[in-house]
Amino acid sequence: MDFIFIILSLIFAAVGGIFSLTRQLQMLQQNSYFPSRYWGWVRDSYSVTLCITAILFCVSSLLYSSGRYLVQAIFLAFVLGVRISLCLRTQKKSIKPLVFTGRIKRLFGSAVIILALLIIFFSLFSKTLGGEICLVFCFMASIVTPILTFVCWAVTLPIEKAFARYYINDAKKILKNKSGLKVIGITGSYGKTTTKFILTRILSEKFNVVCTPQSFNTPMGVVRTVRESITAPTEVFVCEMGAKNIGDIKEICDIVHPDLGIITSVGPQHLETFKTIDNVYKTKFELADAVKQKNGEVFINGDSPAIRKRIKGGYRVYGCDGDCEFYAENITYSASGSTFDLVLKGERIKVTTRLLGLHSVTDIVAAAAVAYTLGVGAEDIKYAVSSLKPTEHRLELKSFINGSLMIDDAYNANPEGCLEAVRVLGSFEGMKKVIITPGLIELGAKEYECNFALGLEAAKYCDIIILVGKNRSKPMYEAAIQSGFDKEKIYIVSSFKEAVEVVSELADTATVTLVENDLPDNYLN
Repeated sequence: MDFIFIILSLIFAAVGGIFSLTRQLQMLQQNSYFPSRYWGWVRDSYSVTLCITAILFCVSSLLYSSGRYLVQAIFLAFVLGVRISLCLRTQKKSIKPLVFTGRIKRLFGSAVIILALLIIFFSLFSKTLGGEICLVFCFMASIVTPILTFVCWAVTLPIEKAFARYYINDAKKILKNKSGLKVIGITGSYGKTTTKFILTRILSEKFNVVCTPQSFNTPMGVVRTVRESITAPTEVFVCEMGAKNIGDIKEICDIVHPDLGIITSVGPQHLETFKTIDNVYKTKFELADAVKQKNGEVFINGDSPAIRKRIKGGYRVYGCDGDCEFYAENITYSASGSTFDLVLKGERIKVTTRLLGLHSVTDIVAAAAVAYTLGVGAEDIKYAVSSLKPTEHRLELKSFINGSLMIDDAYNANPEGCLEAVRVLGSFEGMKKVIITPGLIELGAKEYECNFALGLEAAKYCDIIILVGKNRSKPMYEAAIQSGFDKEKIYIVSSFKEAVEVVSELADTATVTLVENDLPDNYLN
């Protein structure tokens, strides 16, 4: 009879392990399937769970050692129910739930096979091994799922590499066979996604254009776009290129071979992996190296100090400075957007757009410069800019709670952009100004400094400050207090849901709330 209950316990533990794996794979996915980054989350966030696990394990051990196998099986069934309930609730509350891609399905499949094989093994050798060993397996399978996650990642890695090679070669073949296609690469520490969408809209006045969707800026995201979207009528492919390590941009360039390039900025992004600004600069300019191999033109942001002090000749320069080849001046803002003069190689155009912020104007200048160079006329550029819609979650003005307004800047995660967003919030005169933010991440040694600067700017322009995450928000809190900001008007919450609940009690038709950098779950603490 004890054999049956041991097997039941093993099955309950395995099913519990599969459900708890959902959270682990969610974090692995949000960390781009890099085990080292995933381990950082495990190290920082998994200790509480392990403490609870130890207690449960002790209870289960006592039940087993006393020979009460039925009670043990019922206990494990109860634990399984709790695990399933917590798993479903966590995914429902998550800012960015697990996306069931092909890779995630393969990881789950490998977990099921591994656990099934282990159950069969213990079933065959339970008498030889002893119940205590089976109990240890229950503990490992049901609770210590990071180990199972690492095993599944390692087992499926050769398969994933094989898939990647096939897809990359297929994408290269598609591009090679597409004669006359112009490929425009866009990279930078920030501004690349917005610039991509603006450029695509302007170019569409004259060309059939495809761009990488959303934030598809990794090699496999680019490959997927090529395989699914590049067709016979396509004339221009606008390709966003992201990077977290030296060589990442080159990897994408080796796939698409860009004819033109835009480098929007060089700043302290992803310093945890890049380590230094010089490494960021070197990586972003891998795009310039690739374009110059094809004798193409590279457009660079003349407003970026990090770029200005490093470049020599041979680049097309844009910005909001009159000494650039392409620039904007006479910029004014209102709740309805921005108005400015766009100067393209001496030709002046008066334009109006619904986009907000100085960096949005700079992104428009970059896109207009490339489009103008490719033959799009001034009037077409003016019309396209006037019809631009804010990129989703990037200084996007929306209706909010109790008739208030929201400036949705949830996808902005760069230091300069965040400061500019706070200044845009400050331009809403006569309204109560609220900011919700967890701060900035992946800035290495500069993270405290940049978050402190964000706190100072928030204290300068805001009436209410809502900080998400007790630990990560400390620099902003300290900066606000140091500025003399009213302590009673600073709220520290554990989630964006709680932040919205605070706003719902404060907001009215004369309130505007800036949502700045909506971090995924693996960073909220």
